[in-house]
Amino acid sequence: MYTPAAFRQDDLATLHEQMRACRLPTLVSHGSQGLLASHLPLLLVPDEGEYGTLYGHFARANPQWRDLAEDSEVLVIFQGPEAYISPSWYAAKAEHGKVVPTWNYISVQAHGRAEVFDDAERLLQLVSRLSALHEADRPQPWAVSDAPREYIDSMLRAIVGFALPIQRIEGKWKLGQNRSSADQVGVREGLTASSDARDRELAAQMRNDHTAKEAL
Repeated sequence: MYTPAAFRQDDLATLHEQMRACRLPTLVSHGSQGLLASHLPLLLVPDEGEYGTLYGHFARANPQWRDLAEDSEVLVIFQGPEAYISPSWYAAKAEHGKVVPTWNYISVQAHGRAEVFDDAERLLQLVSRLSALHEADRPQPWAVSDAPREYIDSMLRAIVGFALPIQRIEGKWKLGQNRSSADQVGVREGLTASSDARDRELAAQMRNDHTAKEAL
């Protein structure tokens, strides 16, 4: 990922936090079938390996799992908040007009080679943990054990699991750090005033990033 020094994020805890916040990352592989991509909910276990380990599963009918079984390198993209940045928000527009649009965003990319498995008990543990993760905030969480075991067993036969130890991780926090303080304030105010919730989410991230840097 092209990442100028001003936008680089190396703090592993911060990277992991963003990975957890992305509910449906994109897994990309390149094997004998060419380039393939799938959108998958993943479970991050942060203390397994140097950078953590990702767990997930494919539908058995999805041919991409075979790339992983063939030891192809995998790229997982975790997209964070993003927004179009209008030149009209820059203080520099009023000063000299030499401004153009851009896009601010947060992204984490994880690389590695995966172990594929279809052991029923291991798959059951994985889907149970994934379900518990995404049901946690519900007033009456659903659990895998709520369904008949014979039904769950048939569902487990239809999936293939994988464990992906992260071998390399990159973070890009493109939040206007290369602009003047006045331009950054203008962008945050413009995004905050937007009717689009995605813009306001990025504005909040920019404020948090600015506050964190001031505290250093």
